Amino acid sequence: MSVHDDAELENEEELFEHHRIVADAGQGMVRLDKFLVDRLEKTSRTRVQDACDNGFVKANGVAVKSSYKVKPKDVITVEMPYPVREIELIPENLPIEILFEDDDIIVLNKAAGMVVHPGHGNYSGTLVNAVMYHLQQESYKTKKEQARPGLVHRLDKLTTGVMVMAKNDYALAHLSNQFFERTINRRYIALVWGDVEKDGTIIGNTGRSVQDRKVFTVFPDGSNGKHAVTHYKVLERFGYVTLVECKLETGRTHQIRVHMKYIGHTLFGDPEYGGDKILKGTTFSKYKQFIDNCFKLLPRQALHARLLEFHHPRTGEWLSFEKTYPDDLHEVLEKWRRYTRSTGSDEEGGQ
Repeated sequence: MSVHDDAELENEEELFEHHRIVADAGQGMVRLDKFLVDRLEKTSRTRVQDACDNGFVKANGVAVKSSYKVKPKDVITVEMPYPVREIELIPENLPIEILFEDDDIIVLNKAAGMVVHPGHGNYSGTLVNAVMYHLQQESYKTKKEQARPGLVHRLDKLTTGVMVMAKNDYALAHLSNQFFERTINRRYIALVWGDVEKDGTIIGNTGRSVQDRKVFTVFPDGSNGKHAVTHYKVLERFGYVTLVECKLETGRTHQIRVHMKYIGHTLFGDPEYGGDKILKGTTFSKYKQFIDNCFKLLPRQALHARLLEFHHPRTGEWLSFEKTYPDDLHEVLEKWRRYTRSTGSDEEGGQ
């Protein structure tokens, strides 16, 4: 299996490059692979042919082969895996929680601290290594050819929750198309700093920060980055922090973390975006100790992928998978509930 040598790219939008090309009105009949090689930078005919074979190239909404003859005004859409660096994947016997599995897909609940796939600085101990081992054992039992995990989206290392992987190229093509067409339903739970005033939608291009390439930022004027949309609604208020549900319309790297920080509600405990220090609250030492205890219980961003819904790639059945809060987030939420009840909402010193 081939994987990307970049552990930072942990979302489905970064796995594939997307193109939409409209053939000129005067376009002569030409093979699709030649048409795309002439118009896409650093793209070989082999890459185009592989993408066609896996259903990633469409003409006017219909998957076509590389021999298709492009006609005037044809709309060609392309989903093509980025060029990859070969890394030998070694199956590893690591604990994983499987929510569902059949011949085409495997749905998992990712634990905090586990990188999704091997990459720079993380060549072992990843979720993909663990799934490889699981599939290897299954092939021994069933005498079938070993399936291979195919990634269509990712979660950040410290984020928990529901993920799906494809077990063959057919499923990979269909799932990736659902992500591309944004028909997947994804709901996240996030605990954020501050009292979120009301439900809302955040629209703002996101991309790597010019000052710090390890984090991302919002480019409100749209001059840089990629289009990103996050819908959020308030679930529970604790005065100094708020529990919200986020629904992704796009899936950019660190999208929820970046968008919530942009509107002044950084994720609680987020080590990369400044949420691992007190941003709201009182000056009382008792409060500081309370926050320190919360950080010890939850030494990561308070973000959990609670719900994932999509059409089964082969049967078309609408599938829904939900996973309640992990223990660390649950304990912190309970602490906030007790703290809010004991202090009331009008504690002096709030900010």
